Amino acid sequence: MILTINGMPYSFMQTGEGKPLLLLHGFTGDKNDWAPFFPLWGEYFRVIAVDLPGHGETGKPKDVSRYRMESVVRDIDELLGKLDVRRVHVLGYSMGGRTALAYAILRPGRIRSLILEGASPGLKTEEEREARKKSDELLAERILKNGLADFVDYWRELPLFRTQKELPEPVYERLWRKRLANDPYGLACSLRGMGTGVQPSFWEDLPRLDIPVLLLAGERDGKFLRIGREMEKAIKKAKLVAVPGAGHAAHVENPSFFGKIVMKFIKESEGEPLCRENG
Repeated sequence: MILTINGMPYSFMQTGEGKPLLLLHGFTGDKNDWAPFFPLWGEYFRVIAVDLPGHGETGKPKDVSRYRMESVVRDIDELLGKLDVRRVHVLGYSMGGRTALAYAILRPGRIRSLILEGASPGLKTEEEREARKKSDELLAERILKNGLADFVDYWRELPLFRTQKELPEPVYERLWRKRLANDPYGLACSLRGMGTGVQPSFWEDLPRLDIPVLLLAGERDGKFLRIGREMEKAIKKAKLVAVPGAGHAAHVENPSFFGKIVMKFIKESEGEPLCRENG
């Protein structure tokens, strides 16, 4: 399904009935990344999975400002408004997790609970942000110059994704072939507009969050476990869970545990049995 939001087409899928659950994918992903969880979560929630700008079937505008975190949060908020969703549980992975956190901070009255998988509040210092902006710009130029095959070969060899090589070979190859379906221009613009170096740092905003927050990181993802521990200390109602046996993409590497822990958390955050009603 597609809705035009502020002049740009946004593609999304939805299934099920109940309290709304918004799903936001990571960089190089799309709404279909969450499809394996639709049968489980769709039994209890109105699941809404969205393609973020530059990805999937959502628009890939030339104006990089349309990829800025504040702009994307505004678009998502209007999209949910058109779907008659007033308050929503939000789950985001990596880039989608940073977007989910931005939404919770910039539109606090709209969020029921927040689930962040392998995500951060951004970089703490201006020096870190400048260095990351430069590296993301170099990567964007590489994608446009050398194409997706070169980029995917590079991306899959990053230490962050090393544990995925232990997935069954058909799953691993399907995962990375899917990345080749991306639009090079869309990915480059996403890096330039939504990259960790460009986005605001939300570290100082974490204590203002007053909603239940579940922080998920693979037990083999040392970097985001450390970040998760820092976030857990800063957020009033946060809980960090290490996903057994998983690296950065815990929803891919241990989907059974991931699906169940998300269900359990949302049920507990509601403080009541899951019921089928709109937000």
